[in-house]
Amino acid sequence: MIRKTRVELATRLYICLLFVLAAPLASDLLAHGVAASDKDLITQGRQLAVFVYLGAKHMVTGYDHLLFLFGVIFFLYRLKEVALYVTLFAVGHSITLLYAVLSGTHVNPFIIDAIIGWSVAYKALDNMGGFQCLLGVQPDTRLAVWIFGLFHGLGLGTKLQDFSLSTEGLVPNILAFNVGVELGQVLGLSAILIAMGFWRRSQGFHRHAFAANVIVMTCGFILVGYQLVGYVTQ
Repeated sequence: MIRKTRVELATRLYICLLFVLAAPLASDLLAHGVAASDKDLITQGRQLAVFVYLGAKHMVTGYDHLLFLFGVIFFLYRLKEVALYVTLFAVGHSITLLYAVLSGTHVNPFIIDAIIGWSVAYKALDNMGGFQCLLGVQPDTRLAVWIFGLFHGLGLGTKLQDFSLSTEGLVPNILAFNVGVELGQVLGLSAILIAMGFWRRSQGFHRHAFAANVIVMTCGFILVGYQLVGYVTQ
């Protein structure tokens, strides 16, 4: 009885943690912003170590990225499957991050970030079997993860364009930043997998899985609304 109570308490605390991580109005990080304190570092010349740090920092503190990855690996139990989906996301993320910055392609950041919020809601709905229930079809999860990875990378790329990036060492800097992003992704995902490992061994995992995805989906829609309000009022 005591063990069961502890498991339920741990599960509730874990779900509460999702609320904390996903609170969209608590931090500008949710809008893919780069902290103002980092602006001087970004606008300097060739600074590979600095850009690796900034990339890792962005991913580790990127709540929308982490929520999406949480949804992606929610029902993945084999390390091979986790590696496949994370690789698809990383490839998509890298393509558009590099393309947006190096080509100077500009898109509205509010719209892109709204799509990123939708990616969080999409994956949670998918985990709940919503598409199968509502539409009678099951979308290709691998393709969806790759496509949403493109938008996640594009969102970051558009935000970097808000700063006057030095042309000196631009390509190496952006490549270093992307390396940092992937390192941060490994760190963030490792923490999620450890927490998920403990949760999955509890009796409450399957009982609370649906509720957890409802919370994640709600957070995704809040992110969408937050960005659309910004688009309308900008």
